[in-house]
Amino acid sequence: MTVHIQQILDVAEGAKPSADLDLLRRAYVFAAVAHGGQTRLSGELYLSHPLDVAYSLAKMGFDEPTVAAGLLHDTVEDTRVGIEEIDERFGEEVADIVDGVTKISQIPFENKEEAQAENIRKMILAMSHDMRVLMVKLADRLHNMRTLNFQKAYKQRDIAQETMDIYAPLANRLGLYSMKRDLEDLSFKYLWPDIYNQIDHWLDTHQVVEKQIIDKVADMLRGLLEANGIKGHVYGRVKHMYSIYKKMQSQSLTLDEMHDIMAFRVIVDDVRSCYAVLGLVHSQWRPVHGRFKDYISLPKTNGYQSLHTTVIGPDGERIEIQIRTEEMHRRAEHGVAAHWLYKEKGRMINTKDLEQFSWLREIFERQGDESDAREFMRSLRMDLFKDEVYVYTPAGDVKELPEGATPLDFAFLIHTKVGQHCAGVKVNGRLVPLGTELKNGDVVEVITDQSRNPSRDWLQLVKTARARSRIQRYLRTEERARAITLGREMLEKEGRKVSLNVAKALKTGHLLLAAQELNFDSVDDMVVAVGYGTLTPRRVLNRLYAVLHPESVAQQAAQPREQKEKSREDSGVGIAGVDGVLTRFAKCCTPVPGDPIVGYISHGMGLSVHRADCPNVPNIEPERLISVHWSGTEEKPYETGIFVIAKNEHGVLANVSQVFAQNMVNIAGIRMERLVDGRACLHFTVEVRDAAQLYALIEAIRALPAILEVIRETEGTVV
Repeated sequence: MTVHIQQILDVAEGAKPSADLDLLRRAYVFAAVAHGGQTRLSGELYLSHPLDVAYSLAKMGFDEPTVAAGLLHDTVEDTRVGIEEIDERFGEEVADIVDGVTKISQIPFENKEEAQAENIRKMILAMSHDMRVLMVKLADRLHNMRTLNFQKAYKQRDIAQETMDIYAPLANRLGLYSMKRDLEDLSFKYLWPDIYNQIDHWLDTHQVVEKQIIDKVADMLRGLLEANGIKGHVYGRVKHMYSIYKKMQSQSLTLDEMHDIMAFRVIVDDVRSCYAVLGLVHSQWRPVHGRFKDYISLPKTNGYQSLHTTVIGPDGERIEIQIRTEEMHRRAEHGVAAHWLYKEKGRMINTKDLEQFSWLREIFERQGDESDAREFMRSLRMDLFKDEVYVYTPAGDVKELPEGATPLDFAFLIHTKVGQHCAGVKVNGRLVPLGTELKNGDVVEVITDQSRNPSRDWLQLVKTARARSRIQRYLRTEERARAITLGREMLEKEGRKVSLNVAKALKTGHLLLAAQELNFDSVDDMVVAVGYGTLTPRRVLNRLYAVLHPESVAQQAAQPREQKEKSREDSGVGIAGVDGVLTRFAKCCTPVPGDPIVGYISHGMGLSVHRADCPNVPNIEPERLISVHWSGTEEKPYETGIFVIAKNEHGVLANVSQVFAQNMVNIAGIRMERLVDGRACLHFTVEVRDAAQLYALIEAIRALPAILEVIRETEGTVV
């Protein structure tokens, strides 16, 4: 549907008779001129996009500056218009919103994951200043999803996945349920087209029967209201397609087994009538155990209120009924932010002052602590996707946690120190393990002990991003303190061996000079590196000696280069800006020169070198990974594994061994297994110079007639 400016003006004036329609007309004309001559992939004039965005914002009840920003949101990014001109023509309020939307889209990144994470960070920063920036971005994404069919297939999937991962959950957390449903269904269409078409066809085939049931139940509900003198409206519908798919997945059902795809909404005048209708419904039809939720007494964090119940309907069908007031319904459909977030008695309301947006405040406060893109996105999805459970403190205060949360999450929600010193927990008066999953209505009491502190095992027990970030922050602080202690001991011990007084050098400032020459900002940073094993004490002491005795170093510099190179100890692996690090090669993937590699800082054991494609790398804490490269300064044999599957024939082992000899490869170990289907498995540990020699060997073995498969062996290889 093509939107016209008059439709936007009519909606704005209908919501607010005194609306500044002149602002909207001027914004429309300005956008039309700025985007003049531009078209979309669909062939439509580009102006159709900002018109649709502005129309969505107007329908949600936003004020005129927001709707105007919707009309202008692409002018700075896609035309020659500057933000100063927007400010001059339409005022600071409109310009700030347009600027916030523009900044989210104008950031170059090295990789897709980093780009997505940084875009979300920018969005959160903009939201913390003015929630309307996100609202424009959501309306922008909704129209882009509606016209996604004009994009190439790979872009369709990428955009749909990001929408499903981030934008739909954000709309949900903001109470924009109508938008959330649309975003989910549109994403579903491109992510799983076969399943989408299957459900669409099934609904189309059964629509006559479903409509008859909906009409029948709706009439019965209206009769209940009328018979009991309750004023209200009743609406019935089939649930949206993605919610049907999720129910099929969670309950392992086929479409023909789905019995609760119909939902009804009863809208009444006041809260008392909500509970009265609930009683009438339960007296008419048998409620399904565990399917009643009272969001009126315990609203969701975004302000959503309603009574939800599922009952066995007149034809044995499960039907969901939602009961709410008109005001609750208005909030549920368009979101709390659209109605009262921005203006109250003519002044701006700060998002961070609203309890309903505590989750946003949490993300905003935490995002600065998580520099790694993967960890940030993991935490964000945890914040956005989980349903809520409501538990009580012993004093009767209600606390909201995501579904699946544990008592340890509850402890950190109460206070960081309560979480850090949590020694045990009682749930409903009984001691339970810290990893117990909490349920609605649980009463949780935390037992603290000042001597108890977080351990790394706690990261496996918590489900909330808040608890995880607090535990990680504590562990980093404690590990740094331990690394400083260990590093100092190592430096002082090695210093005594070569008659260097490290403690004295610290007092005189010479140790700081050595640290700065090694590119550290402080002595502590350098000592931490020693404690972590990423810097050897000998290298620090050599630098300290050079600071204390510069004349001796000058004489040494005059030595022939060959003599200096001969004295160096080199593992064959280099680290940018660092020499002399204790290095070992991981046995799980046995890297050899030529393989893409990555380093893992193991505390107290130096650097562990893995192949970049090692299956263990994705599970390593990102902050402990470091870029490394093959230095090529030492030629020596490297051990690695080859896994051979062969026909169990006479002479196979001899033929394979001959190939090893022809390729000048030494066998360091061999293990043989015989399988029941006439195959033999041979596990070789070999010594090679580099990856080129290894893969040449693999190809030579693979060419033998009795060989079924040859692969490089990695921990976890399965036959």
